[in-house]
Amino acid sequence: MEILNLIPTFGNLTWTLAAFVVALSIIVAVHEYGHYIVGRWTGIHAEVFSLGFGPVLYSRVDKHGTRWQLAALPFGGYVKFMGDSDAASGKDGEIMSTLSEAERRRTMHGAPLWARSATVFAGPIFNFILTFVIYCAVILHFGISVDRALVGEVKPLPNDSQTLLPGDEILALNGVDTPDMLSFMTAARELPSGPSVDYTIVRDGRDISFQGPFPFPAMIGSIALESAAQDAGLAEGDVILSVNDRAVYAFTDLVTIVAETKGSPLALKIWRDGTEFEATLVPRMTTLPLAEGGFEERFLIGLGEGMIFTPKLYTPGPLETVGLSAERTWKLITTSLSGLGHIISGAISSCNLRGPIGIAKTSSAAASQGGLTFIMMIAALSTAVGLMNLFPIPVLDGGHLVFHAYEAVTGKPPPDWALRAMMTAGLMLLLSLMVFALGNDIFCP
Repeated sequence: MEILNLIPTFGNLTWTLAAFVVALSIIVAVHEYGHYIVGRWTGIHAEVFSLGFGPVLYSRVDKHGTRWQLAALPFGGYVKFMGDSDAASGKDGEIMSTLSEAERRRTMHGAPLWARSATVFAGPIFNFILTFVIYCAVILHFGISVDRALVGEVKPLPNDSQTLLPGDEILALNGVDTPDMLSFMTAARELPSGPSVDYTIVRDGRDISFQGPFPFPAMIGSIALESAAQDAGLAEGDVILSVNDRAVYAFTDLVTIVAETKGSPLALKIWRDGTEFEATLVPRMTTLPLAEGGFEERFLIGLGEGMIFTPKLYTPGPLETVGLSAERTWKLITTSLSGLGHIISGAISSCNLRGPIGIAKTSSAAASQGGLTFIMMIAALSTAVGLMNLFPIPVLDGGHLVFHAYEAVTGKPPPDWALRAMMTAGLMLLLSLMVFALGNDIFCP
């Protein structure tokens, strides 16, 4: 593969880099602020808080004596504590030997073990907190579905076939009772494919029965980043009328056809806002998490199902919001760890591990879908950064925590020569992983 094929046009390249820099800067700033603020709370002095590396573009010193700076290379950041020899918190033995006992207490290497461990651990924890806060904000802004099967907003459909109205309460589908939204979703997904189904609803206090559109038609509810659907310019709300001249009525029809074609090109006829057009998509092998755990690889075009209406929403209270956000954050963490385990074991392709080019392209794709998608991508990437930094690799936070655990057991830190050797080995391992991930960006489909 020619590496130049990875480089888009100048305008797209600028957009890709801008999205990547914004996302990375937010995540790094939060991570490093966790180190900084917990260090300050525990009595460890930060000399420098830098967003970016290289030549300093702007800096100022605050009342605590910390220099806050913005550097020219916006691809990371660091906090340099008193007594550190470098951004990786290596020990500066020469400076440490000149400090008084009180001054040593203010360094990362002379502070009590609990203070050092808390400061190191705070970076990843703040990444998880960022994810949690984003989930809270999204839930509070958009709300969640009420328990009853109440119609919020209806979506336009081909041939003016939309017969539901906002405020309708759906009591039954094809004679199957739907007393709540969960039972409605279950009944809707079990319906046989067809152009219409029988509805029983409550409207303006009266029970009404009529034939209405299939609840889950071949409507696009979401589009996966960097998918065939996104590349083809498809949009949420589009309705797929046929695939390879085969009529589709339900989203499950589309799923079946994509599975049957096994990566062959698909000719789609699509309806959008009263007009029809055609597009050809080639499914791509994609790794998906399973509800019961684990992963599977399938050919997909990158579409999520859409429903013919948006459920009526409400804003949950603080406790419910916190509970839902914590649950979603924990699920993201466990799914990410499970995915990494499957990559290591060979159960799924190592191409799922991406490097800077892949992350930049994902950031750009997310930004192109709108603010919400971009923010949710930041939440996912923040969790990934937090997890990565907890790996027990010297130079990463997890490696420092391993050193602290050794000190807690033996009563003394590892020898300086051993620390230097392990830090060098850790750096080499980390660079090797980065090269491997970069290779995936270049050579994986």
